[in-house]
Amino acid sequence: MKIVARDIPPRSVWALEQAGVHPLLARLYAARGVLGKDELDDGLARLLPPATLRGTPEAAVLLADAIRDNKRLCIVADYDCDGATACAVGVRGLRLLGASHVSYLVPDRVVDGYGLTPPIAERVAATGADMLITVDNGIASVEGVATARARGLAVLVTDHHLPGPELPAADVLVNPNQPGCAFESKSIAGVGVMFYVLLALRAELRARGVFDAASQPKLDALLPLVALGTVADVVRLDANNRRLVAQGLRRIRGGQMPAGVAALFKAAGRACAMATTFDFGFALGPRINAAGRLADMTLGIECLLTDDAGRAEELARTLDGINRERRDIEGDMRDQALRLAESLLDEGALPPAAISVFDAGFHEGVVGIVASRIKDRFHRPTFVFAASAAEGKAHELKGSGRSIPGFHLRDALDLVAKRHPGVLLRFGGHAMAAGCTVAQEHFRTFEQAMAQVAQEWLAAAALTRQIETDGPLAREYMRVDLVDTLHREVWGQGFAPPTFSEEVEVISQRLVGEKHLALKLRHQGQPVDGMWFGHTEPLPGRVRLAFRLDADEWQGVRRVRFLVEGAEVEWNTPDAPAAPPPQGGAPGGPAKPVPRVPTNRPG
Repeated sequence: MKIVARDIPPRSVWALEQAGVHPLLARLYAARGVLGKDELDDGLARLLPPATLRGTPEAAVLLADAIRDNKRLCIVADYDCDGATACAVGVRGLRLLGASHVSYLVPDRVVDGYGLTPPIAERVAATGADMLITVDNGIASVEGVATARARGLAVLVTDHHLPGPELPAADVLVNPNQPGCAFESKSIAGVGVMFYVLLALRAELRARGVFDAASQPKLDALLPLVALGTVADVVRLDANNRRLVAQGLRRIRGGQMPAGVAALFKAAGRACAMATTFDFGFALGPRINAAGRLADMTLGIECLLTDDAGRAEELARTLDGINRERRDIEGDMRDQALRLAESLLDEGALPPAAISVFDAGFHEGVVGIVASRIKDRFHRPTFVFAASAAEGKAHELKGSGRSIPGFHLRDALDLVAKRHPGVLLRFGGHAMAAGCTVAQEHFRTFEQAMAQVAQEWLAAAALTRQIETDGPLAREYMRVDLVDTLHREVWGQGFAPPTFSEEVEVISQRLVGEKHLALKLRHQGQPVDGMWFGHTEPLPGRVRLAFRLDADEWQGVRRVRFLVEGAEVEWNTPDAPAAPPPQGGAPGGPAKPVPRVPTNRPG
């Protein structure tokens, strides 16, 4: 593991400071490519115009005509948090704009698989719907769209995934990644695409005289859902996505949100008034996703749709329970997957350039999370497979992959499919996350083929984990109020949360819950607490740490502490004296032995 400092352009820092931005924030923004204060304007007026998203004007006309003619609309959603929030935004928004018949259908991960398949299209037709609208899926559903059209359904596809070689023959396609689309925010989430369609629809209805600017429905009530889905889907937070998220957070902190969002905050033990992007990514998002992984995403969508606070709390508690079950399953799978991944190592050798693991006991609803954990551990593109639980599909393996910078996962799958025809039954996804299905008999072929592509595409340096940081932290910024300021900002994928790095002295270290390392550190001569979650290996007396800032409260007093992200250690040098070894167990009890393993091992 290597700690590297981001480039901080001094001219950009100066320009931001001159515009009144706090010096610390100016430094952080400049390091993330912000050139001027206007880029930090999160006002709704600064959102990219809906008309620049190809297909939105046509989608607005299609939907306005359907509302005028009292057509029956059915939304087909994906079974993750982006799909659930996009569905809720679609249902709520269309009803706000006058649609009287709006229903939804979400495929079952195990039985139906991903996207608008022909059987799903048949089910929608059987409900008596006149129009089918996809959210967060559909761009690859060539056969499903054809089936829907053959049954007389009008089809509107709203999606953000990369298209395949053939586009579906829908009435209208809205996708920033379709050929010929000039929309600048290519990384907008599926929920953001649906929100943009609603903005265009409202403008079309206004042009038709259905309502004027003063009486038009306020779609900003949907922004908390847009913000949640955007962060939970881990899309790149470009300027437009940051505006959407900032607007959603502002409303949540002000107490303006759907009942289900408030209930999810309560179930997660988080405060709405202090909502952050971390809450979306690590508290609310996982609880909604758990429904799609282990149960029925209808639970998550209903939680986001209900206006009954009591019903919302009941559903949020159910989702919380499902998420606890998911964590238990994930823990067992993660341990087994780690053992399988480690078995791929020869004595003293590096892991293969890409890792693929399968076990008959794996649960297909959790393979993506486990793939992410293995990817983080070994810093390799990783696929985790489970046997399909669908009837008659036990011979098929469902895989989910997570990647590292510089390795486009969907393009890699495409190359594997070309080199080994028939091995991949289905595949799709993004650069950093993708899914595929293979016959169990072809698993080894896939494993070797993916490792070969990674070996060809990735240089040796790319296979060493790097933590980008914002360099040293001045003592003047070791303040709780500044920690709170940083937490209120919008951070996430592509706009990384502030991480600092410098050498510190390790005064003491002890194990907490047998899984985490609690630290007493000396930073620039001042004592500070630190915590390294999920880490048990001891540190030497002096070490260079990468860390984020947090505020810890003890006996009513809030203090700054470091949340450690990584360490760069030089062993057996005069400058690295031994620190007291970690202690564990009950207070005053015997120390719990911890293996002394260097933290800068390969991967």
